[in-house]
Amino acid sequence: MFKLRHAISAAFLILFMHWPHSAVLADQPFQRFLPLLVDLAGWQGKKPEGMSMQMSDASMTTATRDYERGPAQVHASVVVGQAAEGALAPIQTGVNLQTTEGHMITATIRGMPVLKTFNTKDKSGALMVALSKDAMFSIAYEGVTEDEAVQLAEKFNWNALQTAAQMKK
Repeated sequence: MFKLRHAISAAFLILFMHWPHSAVLADQPFQRFLPLLVDLAGWQGKKPEGMSMQMSDASMTTATRDYERGPAQVHASVVVGQAAEGALAPIQTGVNLQTTEGHMITATIRGMPVLKTFNTKDKSGALMVALSKDAMFSIAYEGVTEDEAVQLAEKFNWNALQTAAQMKK
């Protein structure tokens, strides 16, 4: 009797471990962003990755992809949830700060509000695009000019990212 129960339990355990796992992976919210983190001509792109987390009162979804071209680096990411909402605060307040070392400027590109930061000495910075009040696309970069970083960011389909961010979370 004990052996029969053990065998049945083991069979259910194996089934439980393999079957639901593949179904859960197929339904992860971050997966809708991965195809939108495109290849960039002249850059070596790593595999896109993502993470989704749901709690009773908060949720967050991220998708990222890193790119390299010699010593230059670009990190593209999409963030949806309260973390994005907090990061977008400077765009909503209209921050414009310029110093000899760099700047932080809000602007509109392709009809969307953006925040551009740049550190002159390191040739590094970030471009953050507000996709909605709680979703953003950003490119952090090092070793490229700000103009080139903006051109790279524009290679991504911001409207498609915005649509994916608005899908049920």
